[in-house]
Amino acid sequence: MKNPSLKFSLNNIFLIFNILLIVACGQQKETAEKDTVAKEVETDPALIPLSSDNVTEVLTAYAVQHPDSIATISTRHGDIKVRLYKETPLHRANFVRLTKSGFYDQGEFYRVVKGFAVQGGDSDNRTMKQTSYKIPQEFNRKYIHKKGALAMARYGDERNPDKESSSHNFYIVQGEPVPLHEIRSWEEQHGIKYTPEEIKLYQTIGGKPSLDTEYTVFGEVIAGLDVVDKIANEPVDASNWPRQSVLHTIKVE
Repeated sequence: MKNPSLKFSLNNIFLIFNILLIVACGQQKETAEKDTVAKEVETDPALIPLSSDNVTEVLTAYAVQHPDSIATISTRHGDIKVRLYKETPLHRANFVRLTKSGFYDQGEFYRVVKGFAVQGGDSDNRTMKQTSYKIPQEFNRKYIHKKGALAMARYGDERNPDKESSSHNFYIVQGEPVPLHEIRSWEEQHGIKYTPEEIKLYQTIGGKPSLDTEYTVFGEVIAGLDVVDKIANEPVDASNWPRQSVLHTIKVE
């Protein structure tokens, strides 16, 4: 007669062995997944801290990997849809990179100058931080500061002679219609010649030709100019900061 206790012991050993095998396999899988995630984190340009030494290289690579060109800026006044220019790849990549990381979801339109522009991207209440860097300018004669132009802010020429852009502060031009004599004056000062189409834009929908060749335009509003006007009409304090916060979130398509 077989020993029942021996049979019970063998069954227990077999069961324990299977449990240990399953646990071991699970641990190996978890370790492999962690290794994969670690590798992705290590190589994803979105997560590499930017500096003056690597900003061009990292953003150039990011522009290729993330060809997004449409973004929606949502505010309590409504949505502003913008198209990002592929001809300004560093600025486009930087805007998309910050958007996808959620950085811009902690921003607001903190400077509002009616008839000029509304500026956003930062906030006193921000908790997300990033390294300090500037984006090399990407002036393109095709793109002017017409109403609805999306451009990057920057420090003045005294401390920024290369006219490099801010890492995250952007603005949207509101502007006003510009008389022809003023357009001609800016042509002379900037050493450029506006096309008849550009002159018509400045005379009709308006803009700020004084900013051309000074700040990088990297996109334009394709829907929601009325929202820009509503933001521009916000009551502001002595520092042009809206008295009631105009928070924004941004998503890319």
